[in-house]
Amino acid sequence: MTDRLSNAFAALADPTRRAILARLALGDASVTELAEPFEMSLPAISKHLKVLEKAGMIAQSREKQWRPRRLEPGPLKEAAEWLEHYRRFWEGSFDRLESYLQEVQSKGGTS
Repeated sequence: MTDRLSNAFAALADPTRRAILARLALGDASVTELAEPFEMSLPAISKHLKVLEKAGMIAQSREKQWRPRRLEPGPLKEAAEWLEHYRRFWEGSFDRLESYLQEVQSKGGTS
């Protein structure tokens, strides 16, 4: 069984799916509307949508005959929070490295 975070990153790994998410951030859209900017068939777009649905990043609603997809922010928020933890770690590491390099340079420059 794959965890939610792994599903989210697997879904985000594909540029087509990232573009679909970017489009849905502007508002709900049908499969046909989502397929417009891509040179691929509706079944191919539907496969991408299924990956995004499995990851919980999008959901399908129903309005009469129209079945628009909408963005679900939960999994993206979880992925962003996970990344934020490591961003803070790396920023701290780079800050310490910068301080060390400044110390080494100042000692070398005064000799």
